[in-house]
Amino acid sequence: MFVIIAGGGRTGTQLAALLQTQNHQVHVVEGRTNVLARAHREVPTEVIFEGHPTDLQTLEQAGIRQADAVAACTSDDANNLAICFLARTVFKVPRTIARINYPRNAWLFDRKFHVDVALNSPEIMASLIEEEMSMGEMITLLKLRRGHYSLVEEKIPAGSNVIGVPLKDLSLPEQCVIAAIIRQGQIVVPKGSTGFEADDEVLAITDRPEELAALFAPQSAG
Repeated sequence: MFVIIAGGGRTGTQLAALLQTQNHQVHVVEGRTNVLARAHREVPTEVIFEGHPTDLQTLEQAGIRQADAVAACTSDDANNLAICFLARTVFKVPRTIARINYPRNAWLFDRKFHVDVALNSPEIMASLIEEEMSMGEMITLLKLRRGHYSLVEEKIPAGSNVIGVPLKDLSLPEQCVIAAIIRQGQIVVPKGSTGFEADDEVLAITDRPEELAALFAPQSAG
């Protein structure tokens, strides 16, 4: 994948370095002299293109017309919006990702400015905290479909209401698929007649992991 990173500050250069370790092609666009000095120490010089990230000529030189995605990582929300807008409307880039610096501006980062994914750090942290508190021992292994679905894993605890109940009789969340059961180190392919046993490790895909966690929870005493 070829990614244009607009903004060579700490976020942009660390993102570039990480993507390179994953064998992706990256070009970083940055125009601030003081930032460029550090960027050249953190990523290879040949991937850095000097110029303002909203400058059309600089973006052209960086190869934006061939890019699979643009990540707008500058410290200015207006610039990040402009970068995404230009990337889509002028250069026809398929995917755009933008960093939100000030949460009060989050409402602007939507399809009007052609922002496909907006990264709002406080919102992400709050969501993760809420998810961790509501899911108990359930572990999120992978986010799917822009985070709408998750691949999760949970061990069935002793005393759970689901023990011995066939899958076809369980009130699973509507958008939930039990993908596999690991029982005593062996994979069990789930069928409608399959029932859970204590200490089963369940792999599931769902958009409501907290509901699945509640279903698997031990029966409350009294």
